[in-house]
Amino acid sequence: MKFVKDIFLTLVCVSVLVACTALEKKDNLSQFDNVTVVEEMVIDSRSVPIFPKKAALTTDTARRFSIELPMRCEVDWNNQSVVSVVPAEKIEIVRLGVGDALPEDLQVSDYEFKDLTVKRALDKLLEGTDIAVVEDEPLYEKITGTITAGDLSDAVELMTKMGRVYYSYDAQNGELHLTHRAKWLIKMPQDQTIIMALLDAMHGADMRNLLVDWADKTVVFEGNYQTEREVSKIIADISGKKYMLAWDIDVYRVYPRTDNPIVWMNLLPAFGDKNVKMSIPGVVGRALVVGPEINTKTLQEFLAQQANVVLVSQGTFAIPNGWQSRFDIGQCGREDRLETDLIVGATGKYGDFAGRKKIDAKIVLRTSQGELSSFNIPSNVGDNYVIIGIPTHSFVTTPETLISPFAELVVFMSPRVVSIVDGAGDVSGANELIGDALRDFLND
Repeated sequence: MKFVKDIFLTLVCVSVLVACTALEKKDNLSQFDNVTVVEEMVIDSRSVPIFPKKAALTTDTARRFSIELPMRCEVDWNNQSVVSVVPAEKIEIVRLGVGDALPEDLQVSDYEFKDLTVKRALDKLLEGTDIAVVEDEPLYEKITGTITAGDLSDAVELMTKMGRVYYSYDAQNGELHLTHRAKWLIKMPQDQTIIMALLDAMHGADMRNLLVDWADKTVVFEGNYQTEREVSKIIADISGKKYMLAWDIDVYRVYPRTDNPIVWMNLLPAFGDKNVKMSIPGVVGRALVVGPEINTKTLQEFLAQQANVVLVSQGTFAIPNGWQSRFDIGQCGREDRLETDLIVGATGKYGDFAGRKKIDAKIVLRTSQGELSSFNIPSNVGDNYVIIGIPTHSFVTTPETLISPFAELVVFMSPRVVSIVDGAGDVSGANELIGDALRDFLND
């Protein structure tokens, strides 16, 4: 009997012990009621996040930072003038780091050099002086010529230009340094449109290392002899132009509300055929030249009757008369848009067109895959462009998409003429031309 009682007490103790253990486990699990397993790691509310090591690269948001973007990517459609007049201003280019002036008492006469490198020719010229010639980098260009008479500075300037190199003189150490590259400063005009056109022209010449000081309106850049020639040509061309062209632009993605495309023929009864002046087909899409009555507001109201309209990008760009420039959709829009890769390029000239004053422009739509479409558009001052019929699927890179096959890209462009006149007195009260003043200006 005692043996049976001992067995019973043992079973009771074991049961109590098992129950306590189970309760303890239950209490411990309650502390981790929110458990997430990510790649075999247990993460709870008290865990410290662990991230993989990243390479030392500039972050995306820092890379996209640009002081120019607010100037390029905003259009005040409520205060837009189709013609503006600005005074002509001198654009000056100055070379930096030229060093000290060469001695004025040294003269050159009857000096001949033939098939010599710039350094050897200068070494020969400066024999017997305390000036040493130093190549800051290897220079292989050879020169030939004769200097009859002149100052030392004139002789050195001539010989280095012949060899397409630059020199700087260090008077303290008596060293004449030679290099292929130099640094310049451009003193820009005050008008923002001209500044943008100058920068865009320099970017178009593949100059990327531009340092722009927007406070004092200067640009610093580096380059070689060819770079200097390109920039000098751009400055001379801009300074010699009477007009500049600018375009304000809106880019929309349009989603039809039904399984049907936008009925663009409805533009005619909506605005009248006199407000749709020209229809220009392209390889893809169509460009319409429309009157001032069709603007961003009225166009969006028309599209809203048939579709949902999303503004993809907005901005402005300018070119000297006869030059070319471009507007990058992705620069002034979200990078996750399908259309980020699109570039709107423009070449234009304002002037005589078969006896009439017109803006003669070529508009090109281009992606990294090549040209999508182009349009030759002659128009009057005050007209706008509406490019229609560019399928959104042109920018889809995946085999399948949720984008409707009838969704399309619509580009609205409003050209402006910037007249550059000599003398500040000519622009008084004419910064914006409207009505009779505009007609008199165009007839002048």
